[in-house]
Amino acid sequence: QVQLMEAGGGLVQPGGSLTLSCAASGSSASINVMGWYRQAPGKQRELVATINSGGSTNYASSVKGRFTISADNAKNTVYLLMNSLKPEDTAVYYCNAYYLNLNRDFWGQGTQVTVSS
Repeated sequence: QVQLMEAGGGLVQPGGSLTLSCAASGSSASINVMGWYRQAPGKQRELVATINSGGSTNYASSVKGRFTISADNAKNTVYLLMNSLKPEDTAVYYCNAYYLNLNRDFWGQGTQVTVSS
């Protein structure tokens, strides 16, 4: 029912920047938390950053100071601004939206971010 449309992935050189976006659609319910997770080959999926409807944010220590998560609540859209990218940031990035009133969360299909020279 709920669909998360991700965009913005691609190939970037080390030190470069990318901005990811994720728009949720398909439900009139309010989103409590949106976030970004990533999974590199051979590794577990890990939290990158989250933001709640009040604007409070949380970041993984590995991206703190380099990435910024923001949201447009009216558009049910979350963004991830990634600066000073490193090769270790290479992963599939997944958007997640948690709907408290639906008692569940939803995942996007993922967008590939590759940091390489």
